[in-house]
Amino acid sequence: FELLKKISSTEELIMPLLIIHTERLLLDEERSELCKHSATIILKSCDSPEKLLDEAFLFMHSLKRGLKPLHLKAIHNHRDDIELLKNKTVLLVDDDVRNTFALSRCLQEMGLKVTAANNGLKALDILNEEENIDVVIMDIMMPVMDGYEAIGRIRRSGPYHDIPIIALTAKAMPEDRAKCIQAGADDYITKPVEGEKLTSMIKVW
Repeated sequence: FELLKKISSTEELIMPLLIIHTERLLLDEERSELCKHSATIILKSCDSPEKLLDEAFLFMHSLKRGLKPLHLKAIHNHRDDIELLKNKTVLLVDDDVRNTFALSRCLQEMGLKVTAANNGLKALDILNEEENIDVVIMDIMMPVMDGYEAIGRIRRSGPYHDIPIIALTAKAMPEDRAKCIQAGADDYITKPVEGEKLTSMIKVW
């Protein structure tokens, strides 16, 4: 925080693009202070250099329109490496059949296996029955049981209490992201979903 304040207040210095890497949860006022600096990503945790590298590539991918051809090539080569995703299984929870179809096709093209559920209650049943789920993509607004409740139940008990969960929502407001994280999601992505961005995010987790 001291360093960021000093850079911001020094006219001769230009604030670089930032990835804030922290193992601890941030206080609201700390998060607000960091959000003052544009293009900032906050990592709740990152337990390996490979995951941190993937997060950096994901960040650069979102900015790729302004990158040089050499840097674009590096990102492209990294994204082409899908060995990590092969034969991994995603539980995709969404009540929108069209969205489920589109995302399933995209994920399968990247080598992932997809199991689908149309509400949170069905997702819990699958997690209690299956033994090979690697990551959950959870829509928030669903009938029967919404994503917030389903995420909370997954985190409280069961064999998958620590599984990576990516929240999927149509809203893009900061408070919606915070609510998803508080419910127990590891990450957050908004609709309409960019397939490449989603698969990059899955690689991170």
